Amino acid sequence: MSNQLCIVLDFGGQYNQLIARRVRECGVYCEIKRFDTPISELKALEPTAIIFTGGPNSVYDPSSPHISEEIFSLGVPILGICYGCQLMAYTLGGKVESCEKSEYGKIEISQSGGSLIFNDVPEKNVVWMSHTDFVSSLPDGFRVTAKSDDCPCAAFEAPERKLYAVQFHPEVTHSEYGKQILHNFLYNVCGCTGDWVMDDFIENTVAKLREQIGDKKVILGLSGGVDSSVAAGLLSRAVGKQLTCVFVDQGLMRKDEGDFVEETFTKLFDMNFVRVNCKDRFLSALRGVTDPEQKRKIIGTEFYNVFWDKVREQGSDGFFAQGTIYPDRIESGKGNQAGQGSTAVIKTHHNMVEKPDDINFAGTIEPLGDLFKDEVRQVGEKLGIPHDLVWRQPFPGPGLGVRIIGEITEEKIKILQEADAVFRDEIRKSGIESQLKQFFAVLPDVRTVGVMGDHRTYDHLIAIRAVTTDDFMTADWARIPYDVLAKVSNRLCNEVEHVNRVVYDITSKPPGTVEWE
Repeated sequence: MSNQLCIVLDFGGQYNQLIARRVRECGVYCEIKRFDTPISELKALEPTAIIFTGGPNSVYDPSSPHISEEIFSLGVPILGICYGCQLMAYTLGGKVESCEKSEYGKIEISQSGGSLIFNDVPEKNVVWMSHTDFVSSLPDGFRVTAKSDDCPCAAFEAPERKLYAVQFHPEVTHSEYGKQILHNFLYNVCGCTGDWVMDDFIENTVAKLREQIGDKKVILGLSGGVDSSVAAGLLSRAVGKQLTCVFVDQGLMRKDEGDFVEETFTKLFDMNFVRVNCKDRFLSALRGVTDPEQKRKIIGTEFYNVFWDKVREQGSDGFFAQGTIYPDRIESGKGNQAGQGSTAVIKTHHNMVEKPDDINFAGTIEPLGDLFKDEVRQVGEKLGIPHDLVWRQPFPGPGLGVRIIGEITEEKIKILQEADAVFRDEIRKSGIESQLKQFFAVLPDVRTVGVMGDHRTYDHLIAIRAVTTDDFMTADWARIPYDVLAKVSNRLCNEVEHVNRVVYDITSKPPGTVEWE
């Protein structure tokens, strides 16, 4: 990369990606590396800044992740956050102890002034704390720059060495001036110039794609989601008709979505668009299957079986492209540390399928491999992709297959498509759509007794779900006005066949997840 680089060293913190996103929002390119990346490798990247993340461990536990003191001699400014703050102090000769009173949530701190990272930050401000240990004794050459009632060392620094540390989390929105603090570190301490610009990314990426692809063909599995759509847009701009997009319509998309995708890409872009309608094939493979993980694997496998068959027809002598984005390929610092097992698999990623032995591409192209989701959307808008597609809500790879609880049937797909369309229509009409990060309908494997007219019914229940969130790591159920919920319920029961009851999911994340499966 020709851009200035900030490296986020991951010590297992839950906010590692959020830190990187905040850095990029400040106009600085950022990459996440594991804590055990060799110092020589980090040095070779010539970073402008380094940030240590938080983590769930105690620095005085021998099995917790540590780092060589050599990193502090590279001359690169370093900011330690939470565990990273304690690690900096501990590694350089300070002392870390267990708190008499832990700090969690919003805490007011007082900064003493004079620190570059607190420029334009009030003396008293609210930050987000989450720690059970604290720095009780600073290394030589450091000074305290902020404290709270229960934490005598909420921030400290050695400005001559360009080493800074904060016990709180500036990356989360709960820290009132957190983004300002990160901006101050990047610009006032590290001398960043803000050279990470989306217009430059598009221009540079298109030029690199043309050089890499030459006169070869490219084939892309287009799902109609944001990532694959923006990848298709970039490739189309770079090589036009050399690109073939294969759209596998498995019958599990939202109402009329397949037609919308086809119309968008055949009218907007210069490419070869191939639509494969194969709902019956998927339904046959899913018959009798109720386990959500098994459904995901079957849908993912069948998607690629159809895709590979189409590739064999087209020929595989060119490149294979996919809409992989940066979070998909980050190797977390959580897994396989001393004393810890690998991170548990929550759900299978639908793209993780190996290529068949008989298909040999010239290489794999991932034009969005350096971007976070919000950056992908920015690129999509600049490419002229319709707003409804660029800002399409997160949609699971297996589609409605994991919003239908239990066995998937053609009747259930039809019910859920109609119910979801009604719900989305009412949310748009209500004017609250922009306040919600995600909203959708679910068809649980539940039937209930109802009365319609003078008749007893025994039909399906529809659950509706809407959440608000900043980062999807946590989410709260949305407080949709009662009158909107009433309209949704009335329309679902009156307009969607085989629905006689509606419930609203008011579970936050945690303890629930956003999706039901």
